[in-house]
Amino acid sequence: MWFPGAVLFAMYIGAILITPKKKWYIFSIYIVLGIIFELFLFIDLSGSVTFDYPSTSGEDLINDNLVFTSITGIVALIFLLSLLIFLGFGFLRKGLQSAGIIRRKFFLISGGAFIYIIGAVLDGLFSPGLALIFSRSAMAFSSWLFYFGLKA
Repeated sequence: MWFPGAVLFAMYIGAILITPKKKWYIFSIYIVLGIIFELFLFIDLSGSVTFDYPSTSGEDLINDNLVFTSITGIVALIFLLSLLIFLGFGFLRKGLQSAGIIRRKFFLISGGAFIYIIGAVLDGLFSPGLALIFSRSAMAFSSWLFYFGLKA
């Protein structure tokens, strides 16, 4: 449910820094995609999300994953691919074109985008366990890279 909000925020920041003149076009596309995601998530929850219940009740967490063949899953994949292309490679390209402290900050944001996307993909592939701890830790670490990349 919170995924489109995070993507909207990231794409808005990315649009301001990469293509400031086209930020409202990019932002409006992701607002529409976010609304579609939320509508289909709440209208058809059982068709959008699968739940894996633990074998012994109360022993483990319930694992949930998006169904990638549903509209919600397709929109989530569009979000992840566009984050990879626009933020990951976009900030990498800006970093290569820049110099000094701005270069380092663009590389930090680009690295944060790559690590977040890898963590999100791994999060969807693994069931709760040791591997999931590492993928979610990577996603948390990416927020530090975003922070240091955007810090004044």
